[in-house]
Amino acid sequence: MAVQRRGNVKTADTTPFEKQIKRVILQSQTKSPYRGYIVPLLALIGTVALLTWLCSVWTNDNTETMVSQEEVLTQPRVFMVQCSEDYQKYKHFPDVLSSGCTPMKCGRAVSDSVVTADEARALKRLAEKGLALGGSDGGASILDLHSGAMSMGRKFINIYRYFNDQIRDIFTEEDFELYRVVRGRIQTVIAETFGLDSSQLYLTKPTFFSRINSTSAKTPHDEYWHPHIDKVTYGSFDYTSLLYLTDYGVDFIGGRFIFMDINRNRTVEPRAGRVSFFSSGSENLHRVEKVAWGTRYAITVSFTCDPDYAIADPSLP
Repeated sequence: MAVQRRGNVKTADTTPFEKQIKRVILQSQTKSPYRGYIVPLLALIGTVALLTWLCSVWTNDNTETMVSQEEVLTQPRVFMVQCSEDYQKYKHFPDVLSSGCTPMKCGRAVSDSVVTADEARALKRLAEKGLALGGSDGGASILDLHSGAMSMGRKFINIYRYFNDQIRDIFTEEDFELYRVVRGRIQTVIAETFGLDSSQLYLTKPTFFSRINSTSAKTPHDEYWHPHIDKVTYGSFDYTSLLYLTDYGVDFIGGRFIFMDINRNRTVEPRAGRVSFFSSGSENLHRVEKVAWGTRYAITVSFTCDPDYAIADPSLP
């Protein structure tokens, strides 16, 4: 039975860095009588200079490990940062005078006590069962239990629509119940850490499993390693979390999560069952290292303060 492929999913918004590069190039195209010689040279110099600066940021040697794979945290490790001005451009929830949800305290945190090792293994098996049905031709595949979107070749399919009733031969009610329970615990620890009212924090999209290996990218969807800001890429995001299902240095090499601060980078080394979470504004510019070997499994669970962007927990059709 041939797989029915949908059209390409819209790619993420252009990052601020990419916009800056484009501005340099556009400025170089201004009309001039010497345009044939001088302008291309200036464009080349400007672009090379900009890329050199970006590389110096991306590969900053002044890097510290926020939490290593070998550590087992008995308490959340919290690193607070000043909130960016991003949030001034967005509506506050529940209102301007309340800190019920909209970030008033910003930062990033890591906890090893939210999800057990057994639960992480069970969730990894869930991801493996789903992604065994397809997967990207490139190195990054996603499985979204909420919408049914799954990587297939160079596009995406809806597994619920394609497999119909057969989906119950792949997933169980217990799989989905574990997913819902873990999602609830992650929401609770985010609320506790940032002093929020958990009832005013809503699950939002995209929330998905990811499988990353060292296969070369085939489409922009495979290029997971670019620096970005979640609040810019996904306007609904206010808090982002990642639950790791495999171990850095054991199941894969590379794939560390990197917070890119002005004077240094701070890395989180994945560990099965580890939850990393942070406010989604530009105070937490970040990227993921390219996976050099092995396979990295994780779940991205995203939250919003805007009830208009809320999504329900997934359920078997």
